[in-house]
Amino acid sequence: MNDLIFKEGFEFGFDANECAKCNGFCCRGESGYIWIHFNEIQRLSEYLQLSVDEVALRYLKKVKHRYSFIEKKLSEGDYACIFFDENLKRCGIYEVRPLQCRTFPFWEQFKNQTDEVKQECPGIR
Repeated sequence: MNDLIFKEGFEFGFDANECAKCNGFCCRGESGYIWIHFNEIQRLSEYLQLSVDEVALRYLKKVKHRYSFIEKKLSEGDYACIFFDENLKRCGIYEVRPLQCRTFPFWEQFKNQTDEVKQECPGIR
């Protein structure tokens, strides 16, 4: 059965069945930003059964006028989203993960850079 996902404008497909095999490469790596919008913060607060303020204090950092999840350092040069479960090697809030995470690997930066995204994601075909 072909479970490949395609998106117009991208030169690759994505096999979501490979997610369980990669140890969460999309959730970790170089330090960066994991953007989250206010409506996503609200959903996350409901999911975690915390107030929006408590979610912001515990899990977010403000970057100019936007919010990003804080990261945890796993080793030199290897950072992970605060919600990355190191034991299970997967997202701890998968059901309410932000748009940035839901749209991976179909990000504009990878549109014409199939080699780069292949290095990051074993599900690229």
